[in-house]
Amino acid sequence: MDFVDTHCHIISDDPASYPPAPIGGKQSQWAATRPVTAEGMAGRMDEAGIDQAVLVQATTNYGYDNSYVLDSCRRRPGRFVAVGTVDPLRPDAAVSLKAAVGDGGLSGVRLFTSGSTVPTQGEWFVAPETFPFWEQAGELGVPVCLQMRLGPATGQLVELLARFPGVRVLLDHIGYPDIAASPARAGAEVAELAVHPGLHLKLTHRNLERLHDAGERADDFLGPVVEAFGAGRIAWGSNLPAAEQSLPELRALAEGVLAGLPEQDRREIFAGTARRLYPGLAAARA
Repeated sequence: MDFVDTHCHIISDDPASYPPAPIGGKQSQWAATRPVTAEGMAGRMDEAGIDQAVLVQATTNYGYDNSYVLDSCRRRPGRFVAVGTVDPLRPDAAVSLKAAVGDGGLSGVRLFTSGSTVPTQGEWFVAPETFPFWEQAGELGVPVCLQMRLGPATGQLVELLARFPGVRVLLDHIGYPDIAASPARAGAEVAELAVHPGLHLKLTHRNLERLHDAGERADDFLGPVVEAFGAGRIAWGSNLPAAEQSLPELRALAEGVLAGLPEQDRREIFAGTARRLYPGLAAARA
């Protein structure tokens, strides 16, 4: 089985060259206590048998300064591609996005609306001020990772997907559906969103741990979600080192939870979807 990790974070051991500047001014605990450099990530990937990875900006360490993920990808072209964080509310967001994407630039962008250092879900990602950003993302064909929580903000997500159907949105951690409370209810809520063809799901340890705990009931979530979206719109990501487990353990967790899916579906989730979302990975492999 071929593996692409679509969600891992790196932090330099040279703060003078890459100074921390976390969004909200608060560094995440994992960034402070268990950082992993690009070199360290490559070594862990070798250990876990993972060919390629998407370096997702460590927003809770670097904010909007994407220098480290970009420099790391330039040092290892073909092994890594970079997803950077941008501020879509800035008047020059569309121009900045176009400048940041391309040869040697970002392969994707990420909007960070909620997380460990931003506990209150922001709903600004569909404000009119962001529309030029979304239009530019659609024109460029660049995927947008959206870190948000489903629930009260789901209406904003639906509005966004309807207004910009040509944009590929990759929902980080599947929007944190409440699998623990009810796998079936969570699965039905996520499956309803599949009517929006641009929406893709990023399946990470934050979902896989809950599915592992659910045991046989995991299929109550996976069944409707995979049927509605198709495996070709679902991609696996480890979330290392925000996830405390080792990369081989995170890979094993994913393989165990998804073992009941057909092999072709697993191939899509573990690599195929990622290479379609990020053509630079496919080109390098070819």
